[in-house]
Amino acid sequence: MNYLFVGIGGIFGALARCYLSTSIHESTLSSFPFGTLCVNLIGSFLLSFIAYASLLSWNLPRKYILAVNTGFIGSFTTFSAFSLELVNLIINNNFDLAIIYVSVSLIGGLGLSWLGIKTAYTFYQQEQKEGDQRQSLGEATQEN
Repeated sequence: MNYLFVGIGGIFGALARCYLSTSIHESTLSSFPFGTLCVNLIGSFLLSFIAYASLLSWNLPRKYILAVNTGFIGSFTTFSAFSLELVNLIINNNFDLAIIYVSVSLIGGLGLSWLGIKTAYTFYQQEQKEGDQRQSLGEATQEN
């Protein structure tokens, strides 16, 4: 049954990647692979955020986490397209763009993964703080 959820998530992730990367590519008309870069950076943030948020507080069933993280984000992001586009930049002697592409992909992906984790922790801490405040308010109300 988990495979079904992964497959459904994968369908939507692939469609989202196709739409977003194609739209970005068509709007820039550049030899630089902005579309793939954008989907991979967005995916880096989302995967880290959702993984940590679900670990910390969401308590979602495993099948939903698999559908989103493995299915949707797994098919939304694409290492193979990144590799092919990088090789194409090198073959076409666009060494400057190749170095920029690798650097932004790696540093940006790691940075956005870190930001996703920090954002999940921030939401978790805020939920904990609000829960403590509600509990304190409830205890104060019971005492009166």
